[in-house]
Amino acid sequence: MKGEARHRSILAVLGPGSASAHELEVADQVGRLAAALEWVVLTGGGPGVMEAACRGAVEAGGTTVGILPVARPGGGYPNPWVEIPVFTGAGMARNAFNVLSADLCVAIGGGPGTLSEVAMAMKAGVEVWCYASWDLEPPRGGSHQVPTVFDTANELYKALEERLEA
Repeated sequence: MKGEARHRSILAVLGPGSASAHELEVADQVGRLAAALEWVVLTGGGPGVMEAACRGAVEAGGTTVGILPVARPGGGYPNPWVEIPVFTGAGMARNAFNVLSADLCVAIGGGPGTLSEVAMAMKAGVEVWCYASWDLEPPRGGSHQVPTVFDTANELYKALEERLEA
């Protein structure tokens, strides 16, 4: 007998393949927190922030998905903590799949790839939170919604607990 399908909430963790030790620590903690609250952790499936978030989630008993830019394994994709790899062969265009699949995006650190994900999420109306990442303001007179920016990791963790428990 089949049960009813249940949508599992998805937290996309966005960030660079090269990250500081602090960014990796924050990503790990974000993955752990999401897993503890039964959210799926989705990343780009590579190294750095992506790997740290996946590791934290798996070690906390959660589920991880990696939306990979490659068509086959290689070049650090998928990282060893990705449980469900999605091989797109789409290169950086896969960034759209990451954010469009998410209920909430958290950007930790980041370069141009992370910025592209933040922008696509904003355009699609997906909520974006940034820590040690891009701090954006709309052009003068603009009324675009901008990401929520957190100054400390503890502020981010507290807000995530409240949001993910809701």
